[in-house]
Amino acid sequence: MPRALDQSDLAGPAAAGLPRLALLVGGRAAGRLERELDICTAEDLLRHFPRRYDQRGSLTDLRRLELGEHVTISARVVRVDNRPYVDRRAGASRGGTRPVRTEVVVTDGRAELLLTFFRKPWVSKELRPGVSGLFAGEVQEFRGRLQLLHPDFTLHEGDLEHELTSVRTLADTLLPIYPATEKLASWSIARAVVPVLAAAWEVSDSLPDPLPAQVVRERGLPLLVEAFTKIHQPRTRTDYERARERFRFEEAFVVQVALAKRRQSTRTQRATPRPRRPGALLDAFDARLPYELTAGQREVGQRLAADLERAHPMHRLLQGEVGSGKTVVALRAMLQVVDAGGQAALLAPTEVLAQQHLRSIGALLGDLGEHGMLGGSASGTRVRLLTGSQTAAGRRVALFEAESGEAGIVIGTHALLEDRVAFHDLGLVVVDEQHRFGVEQRAALSGKAGEVRPHVLVMTATPIPRTIAMTVFGDLETSTLAELPAGRQPIQTTVVPARERPGWLERSWRRVVEEVQRGHQAYVVCARIGGQDTQGDSGATATATAADIDPDPDTTDTAMTGADPGAATSRPGRQAAAPAQAAVDVYEALGAGPLAGLRVDLLHGRLTPEDKDAVMRRFAAGDTDVLVATTVVEVGVDVSNASTMVVLDAERYGVSQLHQLRGRVGRGEVEGLCLLVTDLPAGHPGRARLDAVAATTDGFALSRLDVALRREGDVLGTRQSGRRSSLRLLSVVDDEELIGQARERAVALVEADPSLDSTRALQALVDRLLLSSHAAYLDRG
Repeated sequence: MPRALDQSDLAGPAAAGLPRLALLVGGRAAGRLERELDICTAEDLLRHFPRRYDQRGSLTDLRRLELGEHVTISARVVRVDNRPYVDRRAGASRGGTRPVRTEVVVTDGRAELLLTFFRKPWVSKELRPGVSGLFAGEVQEFRGRLQLLHPDFTLHEGDLEHELTSVRTLADTLLPIYPATEKLASWSIARAVVPVLAAAWEVSDSLPDPLPAQVVRERGLPLLVEAFTKIHQPRTRTDYERARERFRFEEAFVVQVALAKRRQSTRTQRATPRPRRPGALLDAFDARLPYELTAGQREVGQRLAADLERAHPMHRLLQGEVGSGKTVVALRAMLQVVDAGGQAALLAPTEVLAQQHLRSIGALLGDLGEHGMLGGSASGTRVRLLTGSQTAAGRRVALFEAESGEAGIVIGTHALLEDRVAFHDLGLVVVDEQHRFGVEQRAALSGKAGEVRPHVLVMTATPIPRTIAMTVFGDLETSTLAELPAGRQPIQTTVVPARERPGWLERSWRRVVEEVQRGHQAYVVCARIGGQDTQGDSGATATATAADIDPDPDTTDTAMTGADPGAATSRPGRQAAAPAQAAVDVYEALGAGPLAGLRVDLLHGRLTPEDKDAVMRRFAAGDTDVLVATTVVEVGVDVSNASTMVVLDAERYGVSQLHQLRGRVGRGEVEGLCLLVTDLPAGHPGRARLDAVAATTDGFALSRLDVALRREGDVLGTRQSGRRSSLRLLSVVDDEELIGQARERAVALVEADPSLDSTRALQALVDRLLLSSHAAYLDRG
């Protein structure tokens, strides 16, 4: 453990600063950088790092180009042809002159690529056979050949080479390739970096470093300007690797400092202590529990109870495997708050889940949750539901009982966040499936407690690797439930390759019938609703759009996490390229086909709340054999008699979502069976993902796989769109040890200098991170 930093370590030289970007690169270039890449200052440009490096004098491998990719390539011109063509859109050419299409073929010595220019015959004078240059554009296809249409280009013997050689730390052999756009090529960025780096060296002695000097010394990191030079103009591979090492640590350090400040801020906030009252409602509930709590549930419960007794707000993340018993743990915390005179609000992302919570909590409490009602316990409390689609009368009752305090527990969807919703004494906020809510939404609910902040418990059934937890949820204390309650049955998962083995799909439907005949129930999950986009006699549907993905009236979340819109489906009788199967169509086809004679029902987000609740009640009561549904059943649905799940178009779901879905079966006395139906062939990356899900039921192992397979920006809740993002080089998957070290350093720094007054450069980076539109993941708690 490193020693705590003192003020002498934190003190840095006064910032002389860099000149304005426009003074260094010119107003026109500065304007393009701002418009295209949101680069507004000289420091912004220096922190726009190359994504890779080309060896100067060698050529890029053209065999690795992919359609739709925006590339910068280094290549040599092989041949050039000017071909007249007829422009049908423009009609007959005037004076008999036909426009010219210039085709330039370039090579890297291993493959060739076509460059096409329309109405630019002068290009052939510059791009002569034998000339080498850089070419940038989007990879397209024309008559079976890859091409760049109207690519931007610069020749190697031009001004760029001259400017690069004028820099004091010349990059003789490595050419940086930057994240670029269609209107701003990589070499234009490289050209702009040259004068900015020169200016940085001029003020290097007074340019403040955001990393404490002690950290730089102990880790053997290059100083700031040296690191900028090594990453933008490296002489050797070692140069840019050392620079990247420095900036990876810096990124981790800035994130952890921001989170440490959050934790510190939370500790200074006031909350009403909610100590446990012996012999009250919680004790009565524990005495009635029909089963023993697991060791993990007891341990986490004790931790929550201690948190609730403190005078500053609890901020805790409770994560656990599907079916690990998080709801019971959360309910016990809510009852402790109710015993102490407060109220608890449970925020759920969908009406289906909110209704499920109401039913399950009502069943657990019994008369303890019916205070003031006929047959209710005099020592109990009241549980109310508030959703956006309730009847006016139902909403009036829920609003009154929340504000008056008669309802100790209020369960709701986004409707809880409305201005008209008020609480008598909100002491605990529980957010279920927290990743479905935005920062403002969670803040709006916590704000209903007034100046004294409520305790906050956020829950997720999607296990989170330690690296993600440290980076994304680093301002929360984390508790984990890894142990499943007694009685949970194993789940067998099998991939059904419907196109390769059509008999397997037929066998799947027979297996559903057999399970029903044994007295059990089944789910059939579809990727979209359908019903409004049916075309033609074949029943083929159009490709799913955002409007067709299952919407819940109370949520903006979609049901297509990890979706692959271009994947083929396995619908019987459909063409191979058919889009995702729709629940409405599958419901009709199964009821009239392989599941004829069974009681089949339909559930999706477009149904009214009353209809959705009625469908779920019928299924829970055993009055429905097979429930055809969208992913509204992904979380919270608990029907112990359900033994089988068939997921159609399984390749369209993410790893974590599939793990969540299959957790709906095997919740009773019978082992679960999950069948993942796909048309993807063996060896396809999407098929490999399904095989991985089928190979293990360890949610934590799958969570690491999920992070590895998906873009890291998506995991963090960002979109890496080419504009400035919070993380450039840091990998939350690969840099676990580095993140842990940065966390230790950040804690020591914030304890020594809570306001970061003595390190303005670091404070500027923290502020930049917190103000970034890409940094919402820091507020997930």
